[in-house]
Amino acid sequence: MSARDGLACGLRQARVPEVTGVLTADQVLATGRAIAAVQRPDGAIGWPDGHADAWNHVECAMALTACGLTGPARRAYRWLAAAQRADGSWPKKTAGRVITDAAAESNQAAYAAVGVWHELLVTGDEDFTSVMWPVVRRAIEFVLGLRTARGEFRWQRDACGVPAAYALLAGCSSIHQSLRCAIALAEHVAEPQPEWELAADQLGHVIACHPEAFADKSEFSMDWYYPVLGGAVRGEAARGRLAGRWDEFVEPGVGVRCVSDQPWVTGAETCELVLALDAIGDRDAAVELYAAVQHLRDGDGAYWTGWQFANRDHFPAERSSWTAAAMILAADALCGATGGSGLFRDAGARPGPAAAADPDTCGCAAAARPAARPAPADGG
Repeated sequence: MSARDGLACGLRQARVPEVTGVLTADQVLATGRAIAAVQRPDGAIGWPDGHADAWNHVECAMALTACGLTGPARRAYRWLAAAQRADGSWPKKTAGRVITDAAAESNQAAYAAVGVWHELLVTGDEDFTSVMWPVVRRAIEFVLGLRTARGEFRWQRDACGVPAAYALLAGCSSIHQSLRCAIALAEHVAEPQPEWELAADQLGHVIACHPEAFADKSEFSMDWYYPVLGGAVRGEAARGRLAGRWDEFVEPGVGVRCVSDQPWVTGAETCELVLALDAIGDRDAAVELYAAVQHLRDGDGAYWTGWQFANRDHFPAERSSWTAAAMILAADALCGATGGSGLFRDAGARPGPAAAADPDTCGCAAAARPAARPAPADGG
């Protein structure tokens, strides 16, 4: 979907998401209001322990917008703009006005682009876009500063500004989607960024074709489905990837395990897999999984973070804003209520693994060259 087409779609659609036979629009709206109820007076939407980070905060803002709760959503984006640091990043953790972890994660900073693009698609508000575009531009420039020569992105800078020694597959997959949204925003405001496009293309290739580029976190379900969710792996490669470890991570009738060897499903991971399934056209599996995880819903529309199915108890014993947000965004994707409903489907720039934008940097060019012929022996 082009930027203009997406905006036109957003202007045509303005209903609260619902999933027939699973959640009504009133129930989804109640979930949005549960998120708004935990928003701080300054606009931040945090974790149950009170701290906030930019990624989960943006996801909650997107969910508020999808429910039509524009006031709380805009307060959330005003907080985002005010909390951005001069280098374009956000602190890893803040509690009120206190920075409790001054490090900065690359995927957290990049996700501002997804939120702003989503807001434009849903509301069509050009004034909002004009205000937030500089925030996105600074954030993406910060993220590009953590890019390696091969094309992946180191996962953070510590409090002293030192970049991490490694990259994370799930984080880089999220960055891939963020770059695609940032590129769309840049085109929309007539400030094209060809460097961003080259970075997104190369990152997509590295995610799809170079597992050695990332720290091994394969026990986590996010490393399994995020390359699909973030758009770097689509088509038959995506279907094969999800099928390959489905039985490891999906607990039938319960949800998606956060960690492969633990009897613990989480609502956010389940909904993200729903979004990934929807993005590759497997709607039946997506709806079935979405219905299965509704056991986490509480009476007021909020959601428990997870369920330990061996002990049959909520774990952790908390209700989280980001779980509620993931439920709303998944509902929107499944029903197409807003102009932002295709956000995750549209993250895939092309089906299948992307070709290397720079084959020399990732080693693909050397691998493709024929081996040198041995020198002839003397007198040969």
